[in-house]
Amino acid sequence: MRSLDSGPLIERVSRAAKEIGRHVRIMEVCGTHTHAIGRGGLRAVMPPNIELVSGPGCPVCVTSQRDVERMLLLAKQPGLIICTFGDMVRVPGITSNLERERSQGADVRVVYSAIDALELAKRETRREVVFLAVGFETTSPGVASVVLQAHEQDVQNFSLYISHKLIIPAMEAVLSGESRIDGFLTPGHVSVIIGAEAYEAIALKYSVPCVVTGFEPSDVLEGIAMTVEFLADGEIGSFVQYTRAIKPGGNRVAWDTLMRVFDVTDGEWRGLGVIPGTGLSLKSAYAGFDAVKRYHLPEVEAVELPGCRCGEVLKGLMHPPECPLFGNRCTPRTPIGPCMVSSEGSCAARYKYG
Repeated sequence: MRSLDSGPLIERVSRAAKEIGRHVRIMEVCGTHTHAIGRGGLRAVMPPNIELVSGPGCPVCVTSQRDVERMLLLAKQPGLIICTFGDMVRVPGITSNLERERSQGADVRVVYSAIDALELAKRETRREVVFLAVGFETTSPGVASVVLQAHEQDVQNFSLYISHKLIIPAMEAVLSGESRIDGFLTPGHVSVIIGAEAYEAIALKYSVPCVVTGFEPSDVLEGIAMTVEFLADGEIGSFVQYTRAIKPGGNRVAWDTLMRVFDVTDGEWRGLGVIPGTGLSLKSAYAGFDAVKRYHLPEVEAVELPGCRCGEVLKGLMHPPECPLFGNRCTPRTPIGPCMVSSEGSCAARYKYG
């Protein structure tokens, strides 16, 4: 594949950074952006006053420890088939993980989507199938459509553990916390659903540019250049680098499907705690598919993984190498926290790319 001549983009960043004349922190919200930054070596070419900071954009990483422990309780129940994405299998619980439960007899299966879990339930009619629904607005509309299918087809042996999150209130939680952020690279996948206009209010409220950015290193570099230039010019608002995929209003069909199935609730995030308006729960018409209610899952104590600093990384308060466990006790082979487990995790990206 032909490499891009990124010189002009780097020159744009350098010129604008010099105009700004102060330290600037730009947060990439999406875990795929984090890996593109590492793969492209973009941190190494930034001017000294431009700092790239990872944010709460990895859905596996932001899943609260309370949710992880309740998922493990489901896996321990005899006879259930637990379906999940591959990254979730190795996310550490306090004393176990789904991979370990599988080695001890639990039926834990990796699937690529919620529809795979529904089709499995339709084949395995004598077994109960539970899908662990984790993700942002990228995946939740697809899960909503699967719930509608299960309801219309009266699939009785299918349920879901819902741990979906909405991204914009989490960005606001970061802005109102301890971490100073001057601009955002906002996620392309999520923005396909919610649209670029969705960031306008938060951009104006906190006087930060938000640039919807694609996923190649060249996309991310251009997104950085745009962000720094907007800061130099004092421009605030929501802008689009990823013009080949993003519409101002997003995908209304997908969003309407999401709202047909889910209510917006408070959501619990690793590191950020409970954030109002960031969670989803099944509407009463579909409550029969709620695994928490179906299996009477108890509340569990809000505990954290000993020594793990993943929460501070997700808030932009710490870079992964600043964690004492990073690359020492915590590696992709022996992960202590989810930021080192997930393919979108910032710790995994720093370990892989340096």
